[in-house]
Amino acid sequence: MSIKKHVKLGLSALALSISFSSVAAEDPIKVGILHSLSGTMAISESTLKDTMLMLIQKQNDAGGVLGRKLEPVVVDPASNWPLFAEKARELLAKEKVDVIFGNWTSVSRKSVLPVIEELNGLLFYPVQYEGEESSENVFYTGAAPNQQAIPAVDYLMNDIGVERWVLAGTDYVYPRTTNKILETYLKGKGVAAADIMINYTPFGHSNWQAIVSDIKAFGGAGKKTAVVSTINGDANVPFYRELGNQGIDAADIPVVAFSVGEQELSGIDTGPLVGHLAAWNYFMSVESDANYDFIDAWVAYSDNEGAVTNDPMEAHYIGFNMYIEAVKKAGSADVDAVKDAIIGVSVPNLTGGFATMMPNHHITKPVLIGEIQDNGQFSIVWETPSTVAGDAWSDFLPGSKDLISDWRKPLFCGNFNVVSGTCGGQAKVAAE
Repeated sequence: MSIKKHVKLGLSALALSISFSSVAAEDPIKVGILHSLSGTMAISESTLKDTMLMLIQKQNDAGGVLGRKLEPVVVDPASNWPLFAEKARELLAKEKVDVIFGNWTSVSRKSVLPVIEELNGLLFYPVQYEGEESSENVFYTGAAPNQQAIPAVDYLMNDIGVERWVLAGTDYVYPRTTNKILETYLKGKGVAAADIMINYTPFGHSNWQAIVSDIKAFGGAGKKTAVVSTINGDANVPFYRELGNQGIDAADIPVVAFSVGEQELSGIDTGPLVGHLAAWNYFMSVESDANYDFIDAWVAYSDNEGAVTNDPMEAHYIGFNMYIEAVKKAGSADVDAVKDAIIGVSVPNLTGGFATMMPNHHITKPVLIGEIQDNGQFSIVWETPSTVAGDAWSDFLPGSKDLISDWRKPLFCGNFNVVSGTCGGQAKVAAE
């Protein structure tokens, strides 16, 4: 073959390579959205789907990232926990998404976790949860118990003088584990077992008359009583309605909720609930320029002047922006590159500060306690002086107190025992 032909073929191959590289560079970054749009959790999760679509649209309007647009891929797992796993597999194996934002309940996250790890996906989980987990494939942007449940109990005990405790939750892993942590914590503070009442109800529970009556009787023993609520989804509507029906006033038995925000309150008459509490890391009523801008964007996107924002929306806002910054830092949307790049990334939160991704894949968050107002908003009555780093493992459970999580090398372990110096369970070791 002549030199001229070699040159010609070489130039043709180079042109083809450049052409393919150009096409590849323009391929969209596919973002999976895994939230229930039907069923008992749709009251909470459908808004998070729309939040993600708004954030993606805004990023695309700004030119995308690394010269690539973002393409949302929306599925509906329909509040069906096994279906979450099927839909996650569909997103990763069929749709080939680069990242997933989704889930609300811990049972849905637990269903998805083996699929995410098997297929080496990325999941950003935006809701408060029970802790006791750390995966190299999951980034927990909601609150761990030390960023919500423990501070809420401290507030009730120290500022309100609560001595008797009703731990009321939906019957699944998050309320049960959180209440196990709280029960141990309360007993460690000297609270007698007889002063702790624990109750669980199924998802979608609607007949609260007998339970609320029991709570009222438990609170009539002469000691200041509070309800710590881990009730999830649309069961909150009849629960709060029954509190009002039975005349349970916040001044007598305050309820502090971990799963009730502005979105849930928008569906009920909040008049009888004024004074009851919620513990979150963000409220719509926060006064900051970042929050005002976010609210304006949400109202415009939803085309609804009465649209409300809430804590899990902020968690998606933080998680999405962290993902974008990690992709920029890595110079790629490659899963392993993003996992390495995201640790240490800081982005603005909506309360006027910053959130940082820690080595345990949890973030730093302020803790706020808000009081329900008659307009469905919260008046902030207490907050931490600075942000709190999320703990993957509780200091108040015997099997967890010696565990830490650190996904940096050389440790690279989600459950490292500081006493034995070993990495347990399915966590990977640095030798990999």
